[in-house]
Amino acid sequence: MTPAVDKPDEGGGRRSLDEGYWGRQDPPLPPPHHAGHLGPDSALVRAADLRRPVHAVFPPGSPPPDIAPPGTEPWLAPDANSVVLLPVVVDGTTGALVVACVNGDRPPLGQSEISLLQTLLERAHTPLSNALEYQRTRQVALALQHSLLTEPPDVPGLDIAVRYRPSSSAAEVGGDWYDSFVLRDGATVLTVGDVAGHDLPAAVTMSQLRNMLRGLALDREEPTGEILRRLDTSIQTLYLECTATCVLARIERPAPGRLQLHYSAAGHPPPLLVDAEGTAHFLDEGRSPMLGLLPDPRHGTAVHPLPPGSTLLLYTDGLVERRNEDLTDGLDRLRRHASTAARRPLAPFCDELLAGMLTAENDDDTALVALRLSVP
Repeated sequence: MTPAVDKPDEGGGRRSLDEGYWGRQDPPLPPPHHAGHLGPDSALVRAADLRRPVHAVFPPGSPPPDIAPPGTEPWLAPDANSVVLLPVVVDGTTGALVVACVNGDRPPLGQSEISLLQTLLERAHTPLSNALEYQRTRQVALALQHSLLTEPPDVPGLDIAVRYRPSSSAAEVGGDWYDSFVLRDGATVLTVGDVAGHDLPAAVTMSQLRNMLRGLALDREEPTGEILRRLDTSIQTLYLECTATCVLARIERPAPGRLQLHYSAAGHPPPLLVDAEGTAHFLDEGRSPMLGLLPDPRHGTAVHPLPPGSTLLLYTDGLVERRNEDLTDGLDRLRRHASTAARRPLAPFCDELLAGMLTAENDDDTALVALRLSVP
C-alpha cells in the first residue's frame, strides 16, 4: 500500500499531488505530476468537500475516470488495482487528502485498511490542529510586521535605507521594528527596537510601541532621552509584562552645512558610525537600561557630530548575536564588515552587511536602518 498526500491550498483551492507527497514506493511510482484542473465530479473533490473517504477497486491500470480525470497527468501507479482517498479533517476543515493505493496482483484495499488509516488520522488530529493553529498565528504576526515596514522618507542631503530579515527558524516570530520620519521642525528621526518574545503577542506589542513612539516624538520637540522616558512610563502603565530595547536617533542641522546626531540607547546594541574613509566605531554614550525594567526610568541623551560622507547604522541584535558566541565578537565582526563596505552605495552597503553577518541558521529577526550624509 502506497500513500500520498494532496493538500488543499489555504485559499480554499486544491494543490496538485506534486506539492505534497510522501511514502515508500513499492513498486516504484512514477514521479508525481501536475493533476490539472479537477471538476466538481472528481473523486478528489468529493473526498475533500464531503469529508468522507472515497474507495474504488478496478482492474489493474484502469482506474475510473473520476479518479484520474481525462486530460490530467498520471499520479497513480500504472498497475494500481484499488485506491482510497481519505480527507484529513482538522477542526472541521479539510487540510489534506491521504491517497493510498495497492498495485499489481496484491489484494485490493478493503474496509479493514480504510479503518486502520482512519484510526491513524484520528490520532494525528491534535498535533495537526496545533500545527495549523501555529501556522495561522505565524502568518498573522508576519503580516503585521510587514505592514509596519514602511519606506523611509526622502530627505535632501540624506540617503536612508532600511532592511528587514525574518528569522530562518519557522518557530520564531520576532518583535523587531524600524522606523524613520521627519518632524515638523525639519529634524529626521531614526529608530530601531525589539520587544521581548517570539510570538504573536510580541508582534502586536511591537506595533503598538512603534506607533506610540511615533506619537511621542511628534508631540514634543525634546531630547531623545526624554522621549524614551515617556515611552518607558507608558509601557509600565499599559503593558505590565513587557520589556523592550530601543535606539532613538534625531538628526539636526545646528548650522548650514553641519549635521548633528542626538541619540539614546535603551538596553540596545550601540549605533555604528562609519566615516567616508571606512573607519568605523560604535557610539557608546547615551546608554540606559531597557524599557519596562525600572520603576523610575531615566534615559540620557548623547550628542555626536556627523561628518560629510559618513554612514550611521542602527540595527537589532539579530544582526550581531549568534549562539555560543560573546556579543563583543559579533559587534567586532559588524565593525569590520562595515569598514570594508563603506565605499559602496548605501543600498549595496546594507545588503553586503546582511550577507556577511547572517547565516542560514540565524534564529532571530533582523531589522536595520542606515543613513548616509552626502558629500558637498
